[in-house]
Amino acid sequence: LDTLVADIRDDLEQFGVHFDCWFSERSLVDSGAITRAIETLKTNNHLYQQDGAWWFRSTAFGDEKDRVVLRENGAHTYFAADIAYHLNKVERGFAVLIDIWGADHHGYIPRVKASFSALGQDPQALHLLLVQFAVLYRGREKISMSTRGGSFVTLRALRHEVGNDAARFFYILRKSEQHMDFDLDLAKTQSNENPVYYIQYAHARICSVFRQAAKQGIVPPESADYSKLLRDNEQSLVAILARYPEVVATAASHYEPHLIAYYLRDLATELHSYYTSCRFLKAQTEVRNARLRLLAATRQTLANGLGLLGVLALKEM
Repeated sequence: LDTLVADIRDDLEQFGVHFDCWFSERSLVDSGAITRAIETLKTNNHLYQQDGAWWFRSTAFGDEKDRVVLRENGAHTYFAADIAYHLNKVERGFAVLIDIWGADHHGYIPRVKASFSALGQDPQALHLLLVQFAVLYRGREKISMSTRGGSFVTLRALRHEVGNDAARFFYILRKSEQHMDFDLDLAKTQSNENPVYYIQYAHARICSVFRQAAKQGIVPPESADYSKLLRDNEQSLVAILARYPEVVATAASHYEPHLIAYYLRDLATELHSYYTSCRFLKAQTEVRNARLRLLAATRQTLANGLGLLGVLALKEM
């Protein structure tokens, strides 16, 4: 078990996913946490005994039926361990609890919410996020996978094939509860159809403008007269940039990082359109300075957004 966990931790670290705390279910048993949680529910009359087993009155909190926490042989159920684990999180001082489950565990939500309420906790503090399965494709060909048959693609293999940036971005590009079709060929394509390439290329294009400016001895301005930005695509770009703080705040408060990915794609689209229709360094000085400041703001926003998603903002491509 230790070897398997170490392998998983290494893969996640290489993928840019770090957990501050790894928790062992065994510790709930060894510390008596499960027993204490069950006794708390008994004391508060949330359990009853039937057919030799102890049942949680889950229906009292809106669940479709009551749930067993202790079997006839005295062994606790997985549900009992979950009850103790959430209580343990509260005891460790966490005010907001976020669980991420596979979508096939949807039916488990009412009982967990019920047990949390029965322990005297605010159910609104417990957020249960569902994640759908990803289906891998190579072009139009679906990659067959079966956990029972031992046929699957590991995260390590995925990273090695498409790279961390593409893998992270493709996973983030969908709402967690939506099914995702992951096209391995598309993730490796250097084209506008590849969303992560498209956004990184927008950042790289801006960097190239500033490299050209440096070659021509043009010093990036510290300020500019933004009233010189009169073109429609300049106004559109300014409007999109102004949305960034709200997008980030909404993504954070709703636990929806895909909103940032959507935003970056829109921003990149506007930048590419602007880039192909404008000569930044040939304009009159005041106009040029305003445009360079707009480009600098766009570059910074692209870099910030990609950074929040754990994706590199490339300077050259």
